[in-house]
Amino acid sequence: MGDAPLILQTPSDNFGPRRDGLRPELIVLHYTAMTSAEAALERLCDPEAEVSAHYLICARGRVFQMVDEGMRAWHAGAGTWQGKDDINSRSVGIELDNRGDHPFSEPQMAALETLLPAIMVRWNIPPAGIIGHSDMAPGRKIDPGPRFDWRRLARQGLAVWPHDHPADGAASDTWRDLASRFGYPMDEPEGSLNAFRARFRPWATGPLDAEDLRIMTKLTNVRSA
Repeated sequence: MGDAPLILQTPSDNFGPRRDGLRPELIVLHYTAMTSAEAALERLCDPEAEVSAHYLICARGRVFQMVDEGMRAWHAGAGTWQGKDDINSRSVGIELDNRGDHPFSEPQMAALETLLPAIMVRWNIPPAGIIGHSDMAPGRKIDPGPRFDWRRLARQGLAVWPHDHPADGAASDTWRDLASRFGYPMDEPEGSLNAFRARFRPWATGPLDAEDLRIMTKLTNVRSA
């Protein structure tokens, strides 16, 4: 993690106050799924689109801020995490300039790794609070997708990963129990399994298996540590 990146202010009108006195406890990572950062920035600032995010990081590592962190940006939509809804009021949203069908660039990842710690400190957000759009909206959203390097973030304390914790969950625990405890919504179990695999077992296919259960048991241990 290097020095804080230069942040280019590009205000969007697409925001409002956080509801019910809520404050950020999550950071939600997205990809733009658009042809360029310029096109994404235009859409995120277009009042007719009614979407926005707090930050956009382009492939070259430039960071644009559209909404003040204290305000409610319109990036997450419907979904839940840890049984809580209105994720927009509970989160800071970061869009990454990526179509979803290619790797995330090194300058972009480096910029993300310098932006995240400052946000985490300002709002006292732990590594477990860094999630993907697909985590809180499985079945509806797939970003940031299997090409995003979550393990790289976890090595720097910027996300969670199961590698350092033994799988010592109770034998009676099911994957559904554990996934719900970790944070995934269970109204669409198949969508939650796909979101989990995209993040922790990229390219895994087929029905739920013992490796899914082993990894999810580790993750619940990470969260409770």
